[in-house]
Amino acid sequence: MASLADSFLADLDELSDNEGYPEEDNAEAAGMEEDGDDDMPDLESLNYDDLDSVSKLQKTQRYHDIMQKVEDALQKGTDFSNQGSILEEDPEYQLIVDCNALSVDIENEIIIIHNFIRDKYRLKFPELESLVHHPIDYARVVKKIGNEMDLTLVDLEGLLPSAIIMVVSVTASTTSGKPLSEENLEKTVEACDRALTLDAAKKKVLDFVESRMGYIAPNLSAIVGSAVASKLMGTAGGLGALAKMPACNVQLLGAKRKNLAGFSTATSQFRVGYLEQTEVFQSTPPALRTRACRLIAAKSTLAARIDSIRGDPTGKAGRNLLEEIRKKIEKWQEPPPAKLPKPLPVPDSEPKKKRGGRRLRKMKERYAQTDMMKLANRMQFGIPEESSLGDGLGEGYGMLGQAGSGKLRVSAGQSKLAAKVAKKFKEKSYGSSGATSGLTSSLAFTPVQGIELSNPQAQGNPLGGGTQSTYFSETGTF
Repeated sequence: MASLADSFLADLDELSDNEGYPEEDNAEAAGMEEDGDDDMPDLESLNYDDLDSVSKLQKTQRYHDIMQKVEDALQKGTDFSNQGSILEEDPEYQLIVDCNALSVDIENEIIIIHNFIRDKYRLKFPELESLVHHPIDYARVVKKIGNEMDLTLVDLEGLLPSAIIMVVSVTASTTSGKPLSEENLEKTVEACDRALTLDAAKKKVLDFVESRMGYIAPNLSAIVGSAVASKLMGTAGGLGALAKMPACNVQLLGAKRKNLAGFSTATSQFRVGYLEQTEVFQSTPPALRTRACRLIAAKSTLAARIDSIRGDPTGKAGRNLLEEIRKKIEKWQEPPPAKLPKPLPVPDSEPKKKRGGRRLRKMKERYAQTDMMKLANRMQFGIPEESSLGDGLGEGYGMLGQAGSGKLRVSAGQSKLAAKVAKKFKEKSYGSSGATSGLTSSLAFTPVQGIELSNPQAQGNPLGGGTQSTYFSETGTF
């Protein structure tokens, strides 16, 4: 317990020592802010009257170092001598990653300066911020107008479209703003100059990145373009991180969640990031852009994986993937094939499913055309047929009543089936066998009388001799 108490006392002494030198802590914190990644500053601690307390990016050492390297690289040109080396160890690749991070910081800084300019210039021209939305255009217009109240004396040609210039001029004539003081005007113009300087630095960084993307990621640049490829790499954190990312996440890189102010999200636009800036996406019809975005994201991921292992420095694989994307989108836009009239099948072209056999032959005989139907369907030449109603009305009898008797008679011939049954019946023997045994019976089963007595020996000794032959003789008399 004593050692634990001693440690607590030592910690308290250290805390008291640190509290005694607050200036050193502030200096360390300021140094950390300068050396850090320049995140968004705390809004509560900002002094909105001082531009330097709001915008600190241009004073950091990291900003100056990266810009100096970019200028040197642009003057020196591209060095392709180390193409075979590992991409992650390439100094130009590391500079590109730093440039991508710096471009994001510059965008955030421009937004902060834009808010500062709006707060200051709102006293002079409050309606201008609703007419000119882009931060850089707003800064240029504010710098051009200054403290002038009559905009007819200010030439805004080239800064804004002619329609916007007309609206701004008309609105300025009825504005309720008052001229700014010299101090506020000076701060506003300084902020405009700083925003324009940051915008020029951002363009220089993007130009450098785009010029090197053909070497760093030739296949990815062939699909989405150098500018979009650099933004994708910067947001993902490098080419290696982009190659490891699934296509569904690549599709959302750079997408911003829109604040719909409580309205339904059913009609909101499909969330797309930097890929909506590609030429292929813009040339696709709106109805197919969702599918096209998924396709571009999938092929871009494949191209990034090829570039991460330096698989094809010439960029031919990326061009092939781009051609495949275009062919698929063109295929989607083709009209559906016209429906051709379906021709009737050839009659009796297919073999019948019923097979022949005894049962089928019996059924045919049973339902075969009778002789009466054959005669009714037949007519004798030159002789009118008889009919059920007379005078040729009603159902005709054909050759049925041609005998002249007025009776419809047909000499019925025995059918094959009936002849076969009769033959079978005759061949069947109803008497018992001639062998005599203890089981021999004198009873015989006949279809005429049923059970009748018979003499088993009568078949063995037929009537043929003696006086008995004349009793039932066919020729003899009784």
